[in-house]
Amino acid sequence: MTFDSEFEASRPRLLAVAHRLLGSVHDAEDAVQTSWLRVQSASVSEIDSPAAWLTTVVTRVCLDHLRDRRRRELLTARVDPEPEFASAADEDFLRRQDISRALMVLLRVLTPQQRVAYVLHDLFSVPFEQIAGVLDTTPSNAKKHASRARARLRPAPHPVDAHGAATHDEIVTAFLRAASGGDLDGMLALMAPDCVRTVEPSLVAPGTATEIAGAAAVARETRGFADRIRTATPMRVNGRDVHVIAPGGRPWAVLDITTAAGLISRIAIEPASDADRLEARAQADGKWDL
Repeated sequence: MTFDSEFEASRPRLLAVAHRLLGSVHDAEDAVQTSWLRVQSASVSEIDSPAAWLTTVVTRVCLDHLRDRRRRELLTARVDPEPEFASAADEDFLRRQDISRALMVLLRVLTPQQRVAYVLHDLFSVPFEQIAGVLDTTPSNAKKHASRARARLRPAPHPVDAHGAATHDEIVTAFLRAASGGDLDGMLALMAPDCVRTVEPSLVAPGTATEIAGAAAVARETRGFADRIRTATPMRVNGRDVHVIAPGGRPWAVLDITTAAGLISRIAIEPASDADRLEARAQADGKWDL
């Protein structure tokens, strides 16, 4: 097999690895292309396991990207602009690859080393000896990085009170299902007449009202954002149970929904920044399966 054919045979796996590491199809494709340019002079006959070697090369490119991204995040708290157009390819990739949106969101909270160790070992069965070479560390330390990643990704305890939190969850889940399908009557049936929607100005176009009052007005506006609501996933942000709107698995906004007397009384839409502490949320199966 020629090197070109070896690389093309490995391309789907390399793209999958890069996407899990970077969280963006565009960035993943760039990483694979950069790797291709770097290995042009290599000879397959001189490499014991070309597929494993190519995985290492791509991972190193992704690791450099993750470290650069983390440095930028430490310098600015900027919230990314609305990502709908940029993430269309990411949405398609999530569907085709059957990737958990919640997992892609949670991977963003890991350090670059933790993300590499967890993704390679737990998702792609790469041995820690090979991961250690990528991270320039020992197999023991690579195992520790993966272990710490698992601890951070473990669902947070979510005690449910049969007459309180569970009822709130059921109302919110039913509302989001209705909203994602553009079901105006379904939304109105779950909203208090004086329901209020608030939104952070940075998330909307200039001139958009940051507060809307009245169930009918809120429901009509919400129906216009059904595509975004379909990308929401239940999570805990800074200790609060909310829903994160994450097109392509990239957090953009947080829906914080308040209920009172069995109806939705307030919907707050806030930015989801990289400074937020995101956690998995333990919940009953089938309540909001995205």
